[in-house]
Amino acid sequence: MKKEQSQPLFHLFKNRITWIILSLLACLFMVTIVSLSVGSTYISPIEIWGHFLGQGGGEYDFTINMLRLPRLILAFLVGAALSVSGLILQSIIRNPLASPDIIGITAGASVGAITFIVFFAGTISISWLPLVSMSGALVVAVLVYLLAWKQGVTPIRLVLVGIGIAAAMKAFVMMMIVVSETAVTTKSYLWLTGSLYGATMKDVIGILPWVVVFIPLAFLLARTIRVLELGDELATSLGVNVQVIRFSLLFVSVVLAGSAVAFAGGIGFVGLIAPHIAKKLAPNVFHLLVPIAGLIGGLMVMVSDLIARTAFLPLDIPAGVFTAGIGAPFFIYLLYRNRHM
Repeated sequence: MKKEQSQPLFHLFKNRITWIILSLLACLFMVTIVSLSVGSTYISPIEIWGHFLGQGGGEYDFTINMLRLPRLILAFLVGAALSVSGLILQSIIRNPLASPDIIGITAGASVGAITFIVFFAGTISISWLPLVSMSGALVVAVLVYLLAWKQGVTPIRLVLVGIGIAAAMKAFVMMMIVVSETAVTTKSYLWLTGSLYGATMKDVIGILPWVVVFIPLAFLLARTIRVLELGDELATSLGVNVQVIRFSLLFVSVVLAGSAVAFAGGIGFVGLIAPHIAKKLAPNVFHLLVPIAGLIGGLMVMVSDLIARTAFLPLDIPAGVFTAGIGAPFFIYLLYRNRHM
């Protein structure tokens, strides 16, 4: 009897997740068409279809292939990486306030990237930028964790330490920018705000391996994350090496956040908001949340960048301005809701 009752529930659960993912893919498709169509030059959706089917006259090849499509793909990959990074942090820390930018990981990646831009951009290949950015993120993540440790790590202590470290890292970045040449300063400011301006297929190819490898890796580690969410003592009693697994998951989160920062700059709050939206739509089961949060994060950055480059033509506003405009009030709301944590 129990088995017969569980079967409809299983199918209902499965169908709900399927419909959520299909709905998000439909939104992704619509945003893609709109993003490729609108801008300083309007291209009708019919002409967009004709272009991809090889039936276009070549009039819009440069606009679509060189200007809009790489920027669109990069926006999705960056959003997905930041979102899954935030989802991992919220799961292993068991704190709804955790995200790469709130606890300082993004700031650490920014320090690494800006240091590279200011001191080594002319002498070392730019292809090293992602690794430098990830190294900065990893150093800061370990530093935050160590400073927050006091017979264990409480959620609120880790967040507060992370906010403090992030502020210190931002001050260090500003100091480097101030003492730099004017050309470097302008480039650094634009990068820090979080902009996809000037994105190319080279950038897409650069970030793609990190996203394609580490998001599925997070999915594969889902069972371990579910055990960690039960608490350190219970996880240890079940035979899980908590510290090794937590560091491995932290490494995955850092790589995803660091790669996103390396190619798009400091686009903030995506890693905070997207996982919360995913948890509202789907059951709080990590392996189900990974694809949903990734799609939501990608859509967030795509829509933000679409507004950023079209709402104030001919100006091209950094996408990070719009994600911060939504994310800052949301963070204050979360602080208020979890004030007794």
